[in-house]
Amino acid sequence: MLTTRHGVRPLGAPDLDAFLALSGRDPVVNVFAEYRARTTNLEPRWLGGEMWGRFDGGELVSACHVGANLVPIQATADDARAFAERALTRGRTVSTIVGPHDAVQVFWNGVAAAWGKPRELRWQQPHMEITGSTHVEPDPLVRRTERPDMGELYPACVAMYTEEVGISPEAGGGAELYKARVTQLMSRGWSFARFDDGRLVFKAEVACASPYAAQVQGVWVPPDRRGEGLAVGGMAAVVKLVQEEVAPTVSLYVNEWNEPARRAYQRVGFIETARFSTVMF
Repeated sequence: MLTTRHGVRPLGAPDLDAFLALSGRDPVVNVFAEYRARTTNLEPRWLGGEMWGRFDGGELVSACHVGANLVPIQATADDARAFAERALTRGRTVSTIVGPHDAVQVFWNGVAAAWGKPRELRWQQPHMEITGSTHVEPDPLVRRTERPDMGELYPACVAMYTEEVGISPEAGGGAELYKARVTQLMSRGWSFARFDDGRLVFKAEVACASPYAAQVQGVWVPPDRRGEGLAVGGMAAVVKLVQEEVAPTVSLYVNEWNEPARRAYQRVGFIETARFSTVMF
């Protein structure tokens, strides 16, 4: 397959091994992209978009996932500029740009004038991870969710998403799609919660995973139960369950301004290893 300007071209199934070698240079930071590659075989019909690769002397040196999320992978500033130039030839089709701060910032600088004002910019989000035992005891009441939990779980997921993103996932007729996503994570065994007298008081999900790492999202405690330590014990339980059955390293990223969450994760044993940035439209 011929390369295009700046050595950037869409990847496909024949590139899978080279892509996995690339993402494996930092398998925790790149867990989302690796998960997408392994589950789609880099086939555009399953990706719901494309995976761009940049080549130097025939070697894959960086990549960029372009679906609902645009995510640079192992991208230097020069790589990010090349991806931005390619992106300008097709217009914005993504709802979020997210990934390592330096690459996202360079990419955004390259497309900002053409892509319009974003709904929100979140710079310098701590990326945190834990390998090995937690520093606190896991909450024994945290468990995987099951179908009968949906009456409590789904409203909690909607509340978390709305609080975190600023709009409801049900906006614009998205309720069925979002409910399908919540159900899918439950079916995979990637949804965890604690219930007190039938009421959900803590929840979290695994968003994506590879043989090396799992990324947690959607950590949430009802406002009236915050400050009780539920997130600390709950996350310790999630880490233990995930490490035993999904992947050895657990990661997440959090807003820089969210001091209570950052303190909770630090108490569990998470350490900061990188900085992410997110541009939301």
